[in-house]
Amino acid sequence: MLRKHKTKEIIFTNIIGVANEYAPKPAIYFIPDWYKKIEAGFPKEQTPDSIPTIKKCIPVLDAITVGYIIVSPCDIYVSINKEGEPSYTSAIANLISFHPRKQAYSHPNANDFPFPKWTNPWSIKTPMGYSCLFQPPAHNPNPWFEILKGVVDTDVYTAGVNLPFVLKNTTQEFMIPAGTPIAQVIPFKREKWKSSFSNNKELPRDVANYLNSQFFDRYKRMFWSRKSYS
Repeated sequence: MLRKHKTKEIIFTNIIGVANEYAPKPAIYFIPDWYKKIEAGFPKEQTPDSIPTIKKCIPVLDAITVGYIIVSPCDIYVSINKEGEPSYTSAIANLISFHPRKQAYSHPNANDFPFPKWTNPWSIKTPMGYSCLFQPPAHNPNPWFEILKGVVDTDVYTAGVNLPFVLKNTTQEFMIPAGTPIAQVIPFKREKWKSSFSNNKELPRDVANYLNSQFFDRYKRMFWSRKSYS
């Protein structure tokens, strides 16, 4: 008998009163346009000689659709002040704050300016024993900024998790529109792990032989498990 897993709940609480239109949503609602437009294979008709595209790669789709997306709750206008530094004007007061550059001056994404950070309008609560990974939306970059990845134990830390970021362009003015995906939030269970090593080559050989028994959608049909976020 297959064991049914109880659905876990993640709670997003609106702590500064932003419009519900900009509430976090499952990442499946933010599949990027480039992915939607690309053909599944060449030629379109499936034959043994067809060449599949990245659209047939289920691990890529899983990375795009895992977890939830936090979006910008209002427009942000980035201008350059008289000192040549980026300046932020938002429709919501105090949405952007800063970390001094010296706090992470050696980070590979650092530039010459302080690290701005989004004031997250949502507190997050996960079940006991579960944390959240905060990362840039997978395979869905924007042209303006990228947050720094981090992991927070959101079962016990339920204040808003603010999101430091780095601008990709510090010399031009631009608008970051309301609704722009900021972060992908991926809840996961904290468990102890240990590594081990094996010289048993039979298992990967058996998997390869199984894969080679079919032409199309082999990983999806044989090994993939559907993930659900709502």
